[in-house]
Amino acid sequence: MKTRRLGFLGSGNMAAALIKGLLHGNVLPANRIMASDVKAERLEQLHRSHGIRTTVDNHALLAESDVVVLAVKPQIIDKVLTEVGADVRADQIVVSVAAGVPLEGLEGRLPAGSRVVRAMPNMPATVQAGVTAIAAGSHARADDVRIARELFEAVGPVVVLDESLLDAVTGLSGSGPAYTMLIIEALADGGVKVGLHRDTALLLAAQTVFGSAKLLLESGEHPGRLKDMVTSPGGTAIAGLHTLESGGLRTTLIDAVEVATKRAAELGEQMSKRLRRL
Repeated sequence: MKTRRLGFLGSGNMAAALIKGLLHGNVLPANRIMASDVKAERLEQLHRSHGIRTTVDNHALLAESDVVVLAVKPQIIDKVLTEVGADVRADQIVVSVAAGVPLEGLEGRLPAGSRVVRAMPNMPATVQAGVTAIAAGSHARADDVRIARELFEAVGPVVVLDESLLDAVTGLSGSGPAYTMLIIEALADGGVKVGLHRDTALLLAAQTVFGSAKLLLESGEHPGRLKDMVTSPGGTAIAGLHTLESGGLRTTLIDAVEVATKRAAELGEQMSKRLRRL
């Protein structure tokens, strides 16, 4: 990866997160990273913060990049690929973080044989605590997947999956931060109800969720075993767990992942049809 020239077509939050992670992890030097955007002030901010090269010319970005990250909103992906898709070279790797845009649609808007990898990172990548799933396009090589993996490992763990599972990833880890924020907010509300100050309750709730996740990942234990370690006979945790089970928390979360996955599939099909028409 250190010998590659990396170009971000689009410089929004995810692009900024990846740039920060790459630089902090010494994956790439700043002089090998370029970003393009229509917002000159955004590019100036990235240059000041990270020392990367910037341009408002998407064609220039593609000409100077070995790996191109499509970091634009899915609503404008067709416009962007219409503008610069023909510039993609056979020796380039195209990595898309445009949510819900399928590989079929991307490959159909690029020159035949283009090497494409689709990625689904999540919002915590912006604080280098994300998780990303990547899927290889029909012409992507093993080395292309390795490079994409190294790119996203700068902001957290990476799993390589078949594209058919990316909707499930969207339903779980892509949408999961929203579920988790709701849980943290509800826990904090509970703390306020029993007498804690709002700021104290929110800190306790957030740090408890963070610490519990860290404990699970670092211990390698099953979550059920860790739950049992906190749950004393006749104690407070089992009383709270009984209430959660009575309220259907487990079923509700499972249903939330399922319905979000179905919605992701619907949106992906709509985007695929749109790109095919264009």
